[in-house]
Amino acid sequence: MGRRDTSPSPAAALTGAVTAAMAPPPPGFPPEAPLAEVLAAMAAQRASAVLAVDGEGRPLGILTEQDVTRRVAFRLPPEAPLSAAMTAPLIACAEDAGLWRAVALLRAHRLRHLPVLDAAGRCVGMLHRAETLAAVSGRLLAHLDALAGEDAAVKSAQAGVAAALLGEGVPAREVVALVNGINLDLHRRVLERALAAHGPPPVSFTLLVMGSLGRGESLLRPDQDNGLILADYPDDAHARVDAWFRAFSEDLVQGLAAAGFPLCTGGIMARNPLWRKTLSQWRRQVEIWAHRRAGAALLFSDIAFDFRAAWGDPAPAWALRAHLGRVLAAQPALLGAMAAQNASLTVGLTLWGGFTDDEPGPGTRTDLKLHGLMPLVGAARLLALREGVEATGTPARLAALVERGALAAREAAALEEAFDRLLAVLLRQQLADHAAGLPPGNLVDTAALEKAERGALREALKAVRSFSRGAISALTGQLW
Repeated sequence: MGRRDTSPSPAAALTGAVTAAMAPPPPGFPPEAPLAEVLAAMAAQRASAVLAVDGEGRPLGILTEQDVTRRVAFRLPPEAPLSAAMTAPLIACAEDAGLWRAVALLRAHRLRHLPVLDAAGRCVGMLHRAETLAAVSGRLLAHLDALAGEDAAVKSAQAGVAAALLGEGVPAREVVALVNGINLDLHRRVLERALAAHGPPPVSFTLLVMGSLGRGESLLRPDQDNGLILADYPDDAHARVDAWFRAFSEDLVQGLAAAGFPLCTGGIMARNPLWRKTLSQWRRQVEIWAHRRAGAALLFSDIAFDFRAAWGDPAPAWALRAHLGRVLAAQPALLGAMAAQNASLTVGLTLWGGFTDDEPGPGTRTDLKLHGLMPLVGAARLLALREGVEATGTPARLAALVERGALAAREAAALEEAFDRLLAVLLRQQLADHAAGLPPGNLVDTAALEKAERGALREALKAVRSFSRGAISALTGQLW
């Protein structure tokens, strides 16, 4: 039997990071370097491009073979500086960006080379147009082109990309990872636009995303769950600091709404002072929730504890995560209270094994997010927090629970399969809603599914119900 090819498909490669497709970084020179020296190095190293870099190694511009033919040959003397021929400002891509983003930039700007930069702004690799576009099928290119456009167009094109990937057999979990990556990228774009409008902030800050976006599991229409961690500052600076962040966060939230992320009806957004505070205040907030263990404290904990840094220095988010672990270890009753609240998250099965009717009016569709994904997500979150697991994604939490001996490998495998099935059914439903001109929703007509798929979905929900009940019992002592 021949060896099975385990390499990702070209379409699946788009869901990965740019680092998997980049070549080593090109040579770098100070901008005042003579062109004769630069061109000699290009020829000696067979480099198709070089970078002009500052004293810290951060790129300022790029000189490509095409630039040489257009701007240097027969036009500039050998002693002319590199800065006279380079292209600036530089268009580049962050090393943690998805490959889809790089493809969109390459095509939108008709680039042959795209430098990849680390968090410090230094070049760590180069993407070349021909090799990068080889990862894309023709059916995806039109959708990817739209991903370099305006925010609202990007959000709309997201559905086309997801549908094309599913059509090429890419697993739903990988498609959702790409959808989530686009959602994160839009958050960063909107934030940076608001930052440019308001100027330098009075103190540094980190953008937090929570809920499904924090878990890396957001679908086509997540609402906003975000907040800010501000650097600590003196009390006498509060009026000045708060005034800047009030205006900035309002623009951020409204910009996200215009980009296709509905306002959170519960007010879990950076414009709300409850979700915009210093690291010291965030630490105190977690302690207050752990002490109260009721009402809004439980609701907010359920959403907030999936937080992750989406922009800015991630260190404050790591520090808050570590503090959360210490608080939960000292006051485990909070997890018990959260588990008792999660007991209301039932799965979408009737006592007789049919699917529940969650649709208002004459319809009989089932809400597979509320009565499928959320019981699984909630139970995995509770057990992961109890075990000190730092990961926020549901599959990663399940894997970590197995490593700690808190979950049997066989049960984890069944739950991962259930997670993937629920994601696939929900994603297809949302794509169908989008194609019909409707807001993407979570109500699924289970009767329209093939018989085998209905059976598999029923087994998935049974696995989720068993896991959810077991987690709640373990944390509350409640028997079913």
